[in-house]
Amino acid sequence: MSDKKPVYLLAGGRPRNPETPDLLFQTVLGGIGVVSPRIAYVGVASGDDESFFGRTAGVLKAAGAGRVSHVLISPEGASLKRAQDILKSADIVFVSGGDVDRGVRVLREKNMAAFLVELYEQGTPFLGVSAGSIMLAKEWVRWRDPEDNKTAELFPCLGLAPIICDTHDEQGGWQELKAALRLEEDKARGYGIVTGTAIRVFPDGGVEAIGGATHQYVRHGRKVERAPDILPACS
Repeated sequence: MSDKKPVYLLAGGRPRNPETPDLLFQTVLGGIGVVSPRIAYVGVASGDDESFFGRTAGVLKAAGAGRVSHVLISPEGASLKRAQDILKSADIVFVSGGDVDRGVRVLREKNMAAFLVELYEQGTPFLGVSAGSIMLAKEWVRWRDPEDNKTAELFPCLGLAPIICDTHDEQGGWQELKAALRLEEDKARGYGIVTGTAIRVFPDGGVEAIGGATHQYVRHGRKVERAPDILPACS
């Protein structure tokens, strides 16, 4: 029997007040079945920015988290042994927003990507926000030349959630998500996680919307077309 838990992917994209419990975070933290869970915060996508960590830790604690520990990986000379010890002792691993490409690159350069995958396979729950959500998914898109759409290419992410997704770009029309899907195989499906919402992704790739509708796109031949939204179970 697999020990893998669902992966929670949040959109982010909106300011949060650390003094007011965030309902979405409360829902996710309540779903892992641990009172005051210990959280390991992975901030490689933001360069392990301390102010970003401080704000996010406050939001997580207001939503019911216990200790929130910053897993330092990016800085030169960071103790990866200490980082691994913090991660192994956590009830849930949180992956922050920032830059997807940079975050994945740092994890691979520091030989931490495989360690995170192993933790997931052993049953540790994972939660991502914004770029962190994309990092936990299967693949993402980048451009070798930002001025030339023909240079778009896919690159692998951590793959804990076996899907492709983007976050809080509903106003922009999900252009990067569509670009990624055009590079995928026919019938490939992608998910747009709307601002203020989340999805729960099961190990078999099943997706459940939390907090609002999730936009869905499918590649048909050379076209990427909108599919019916995924609605929360309580809708």
